Amino acid sequence: MIDDALRAISQLGDPRFRRVLLAGVGLSLALLIGFSALLVWGATALVGPSVTLPWLGEVTWLDNAAGWAAVPFTLIASIFLMVPVASAFTGLFLDRIVDAVEDRHYPHLPPARHQGWGEMLRESAGFLGLVIAANLLALIAYVFLAPFALFIFWAVNGFLLGREYAQMVALRRMPVAEAQAFRRRNRGAIWAMGVLMAIPLSVPVLNLLVPVIGAASFAHQFHRLNRV
Repeated sequence: MIDDALRAISQLGDPRFRRVLLAGVGLSLALLIGFSALLVWGATALVGPSVTLPWLGEVTWLDNAAGWAAVPFTLIASIFLMVPVASAFTGLFLDRIVDAVEDRHYPHLPPARHQGWGEMLRESAGFLGLVIAANLLALIAYVFLAPFALFIFWAVNGFLLGREYAQMVALRRMPVAEAQAFRRRNRGAIWAMGVLMAIPLSVPVLNLLVPVIGAASFAHQFHRLNRV
């Protein structure tokens, strides 16, 4: 597993990796900036330009205070939001990364089945919704098991990312039924690789590299486990 990830990291200089990475960083940052702006605007709009308080009278600075208070919340939220953002991005550009991996390390393989844009959009949207729903439910565990929140985050998202990445990579080389059987047969190794990818997702900036490295790592893992 570690070797799979290291081989993926060693290929970061590949021009195709860089192009997808730049596209992913741009998409991720755009979504997070948009969310941040919306949150700050909502906080200031909710408070309003002035509030009358007992003993203090009219206070005109609470809207600015609410806006600034939203900034650290956004930074913390970005750690959790990066999972669905990065996952949606990966689903759209997975083929380009896995093509680069297979061209370099598995040149003997026949051409892979490429998904159409409609199919990729449907799967990415479905997985995005699943990840958001799972993380919202996990918030309950974060509240009641706060000391273990980070480990819960890694475990939950490791399972989700492993499930999605492994399935998408396998579908390039197998029919749906065989891909699902491959994932069930190797669920332990796939979950472990997913956790390895989820750990850096909790580190701002570094998490932007995860979709590219994750797609490449799961490509190596698939071919190793499938003995291609």
